Amino acid sequence: MKNLFFSLVISLLFFSNYTVAQDANLSFKKGDTFKIAQVENNDYEAIQFPKANFIIKRGGIFSYDRIINEEVEIHSVDKKDDGTVIATIKRTSRGKFFNSHKYIKVDMEKALERGELVRI
Repeated sequence: MKNLFFSLVISLLFFSNYTVAQDANLSFKKGDTFKIAQVENNDYEAIQFPKANFIIKRGGIFSYDRIINEEVEIHSVDKKDDGTVIATIKRTSRGKFFNSHKYIKVDMEKALERGELVRI
């Protein structure tokens, strides 16, 4: 009786239409373009901009005014074990961010949710 019940449960689980929610609508690939939006008080959480002292050490100019409305494209995409999508972005104008950094890492889902990046 136990074997029958166990096999019935296993077969129901195996043949059921059980689906896991996936982020099919949030697919990111290399070459997708976005625009950096202005955030209140320059509080960027999803875009991992370097700290001011690292920008200045590398000879750059630290000012968020230089990056607002700047078009960026995805250089590479990496999906972590917890499901977050981390992308490396670069400017489409082939310049550097703050005249010091060529690439910046971004948590894409969080950036779109918070309005830090806008899809073009």
